[in-house]
Amino acid sequence: MHDVVPADIDPARVPAHVALVMDGNGRWAEQRGLKRTDGHAAGEEALFDTVEGALELGIKWMTVYAFSTENWKRPPDEVRYLMGFNESILRRRRDELNARNVRMRFVGRRDWRVPKRLLRRMDESIELTRHNTGMTFTIAFNYGGRAEIIDAVRALVAEGTPAEKITEASIRRHLYDPEMPDPDLMVRTSGEYRISNYLLWEIAYSELVFTEVLWPDFRREHLVDAVREFQRRERRFGGLDKDGDRKKRSSAG
Repeated sequence: MHDVVPADIDPARVPAHVALVMDGNGRWAEQRGLKRTDGHAAGEEALFDTVEGALELGIKWMTVYAFSTENWKRPPDEVRYLMGFNESILRRRRDELNARNVRMRFVGRRDWRVPKRLLRRMDESIELTRHNTGMTFTIAFNYGGRAEIIDAVRALVAEGTPAEKITEASIRRHLYDPEMPDPDLMVRTSGEYRISNYLLWEIAYSELVFTEVLWPDFRREHLVDAVREFQRRERRFGGLDKDGDRKKRSSAG
């Protein structure tokens, strides 16, 4: 296990919450003449090496996009594999995460399409790690950013909330995990420059980093690279930079 944070990383400016889009498993497999499912399997090592890297850096929250509401459109064999694979990961890895003081959470729709056995594994993982005080590791499963916002608004309407009382704060309270802070940094692998319906509400002011590395090849060193890029940037949240000037950037920046 690596345990040294690079000297050029400022521990005081490590992002508190990093969100990851783990993209490129299929292409990684196809480049090697393998089945797409082999790419998903190879992504497991990438995921847990990245978790270790996040722990070393002192990241407090890490959220990964494991299965989207749009992924049901994939071939049925691949969907079945992903259901079983994710259930298997939880069964095999939750004790390891618990031993590392990681708290596990899940965001997404718990509907009829998700196998009951997988939902049980999720609930068992949450309960096992509930009192851990290290990093919170959130898995977005059967998740869509638009679906999350729709579900939040539906909940407000069901409660009888008048239109004029629907605010940013009230919507946030009805998101899948109201305690989850907005990501400071979102990283997407595989050279795709898209959000893909991920944490649409939460990433309003996140820094976005895109890397050409395919997910199965991603390691903690690449996470450090993304944090290094994050620390080069100045976050303004729609305001001015520290010199009171926008440096000729768009007024939307």
